[in-house]
Amino acid sequence: MSKIDYLIVGSGLFGATCAHELRRAGKTVLVLEKRKHLGGNCYSEKRNGIDVHMYGPHIFHTSNKEVWNWINQFTEFNNFTLRPVAVYKNEAYSLPFNMWTFSKMWKGVVLPEQALKIIKEQSQHIGTPTNLEEAAIKAVGTDVYEKLIKGYTEKQWQKSCTQLPASIVKRLPVRYNYDNNYFNDPYQGIPVDGYTAIFKKLLNKVPIKFNIDYLLDTERWNNLAKKVIYTGPIDRYFNFCYGNLEYKSTKFQHRHLLCENWQGTAMMNFTESEIPFTRIVEHKHFLGQKTDTTWITYEYPQAYTRDTDPMYPVNDDLNNQKYERYKELADSQDKVLFGGRLAEYKYYDMDKVISSALNMVKNL
Repeated sequence: MSKIDYLIVGSGLFGATCAHELRRAGKTVLVLEKRKHLGGNCYSEKRNGIDVHMYGPHIFHTSNKEVWNWINQFTEFNNFTLRPVAVYKNEAYSLPFNMWTFSKMWKGVVLPEQALKIIKEQSQHIGTPTNLEEAAIKAVGTDVYEKLIKGYTEKQWQKSCTQLPASIVKRLPVRYNYDNNYFNDPYQGIPVDGYTAIFKKLLNKVPIKFNIDYLLDTERWNNLAKKVIYTGPIDRYFNFCYGNLEYKSTKFQHRHLLCENWQGTAMMNFTESEIPFTRIVEHKHFLGQKTDTTWITYEYPQAYTRDTDPMYPVNDDLNNQKYERYKELADSQDKVLFGGRLAEYKYYDMDKVISSALNMVKNL
């Protein structure tokens, strides 16, 4: 029996993009999926007429027109823009940090120069930031940091802000205008048929085996294919020979509520350290679905172990150095290619995952 051209481990965004493009190029492909469903963490499920993001909210946004045109082959997007609300001690603040946030934080502040003056006064003791706490205070001052960043971040990452890299704060926009659109990208939205519908189209003609842990029988699966594209955790592939890479992990608690509207917005962050969850997502607001009931999801940070799902890499110096050692091993592999958030240990947005996968296929 002749070998297939490509075995792809994982049916998330990276794996599904590669599988689609390789099949379209005339290659034979088989996808192995550890879970019982396709789509990885982008998986969505229709419940009571509402599309529920089962592993946390996914808002597609990009400045890459090539990626935008590519993903639009498989779905239609609405015009949703993310405008989260942060709650601290029963007071609501606008996110991302903008003049609405600052005017609520400091009485009498309505102009950018007024906000800038306060932030400069509160951060003048910070030189070049060496950790997340210093970077946050430098960017928005101590008041905003203490109320809206510190508790939320330390809950989310299960670490002190002084132990986290300054680079994490760079993902948080700070604006001196009244624009509370979270992302700066010109192309944004939610797929009107849900994310799972995209994956069904991407993998429409690709054979998939579910509930398969590739690493439990690597040799057998590798013998079926000429090449392997692996999208799982890189440290697990190499049997943790250099130790565990750290990730942020999350437990999702989905609840069906017998009311039409629970919180009035898609995403509400709870920034107090005393509240155990980081945010509540109300899914119907992503697509403006009209239903008599609603679905919400509580997100609880949890310590990452080898038995929990890795979500976001902790890209501090120690982990990045460890990853570089794993990458050297990965680069030495003749048959196996590594790609995606977990295999590349990168805090990728969805558009960057697609772009990386398209580039891999082009190089092949």
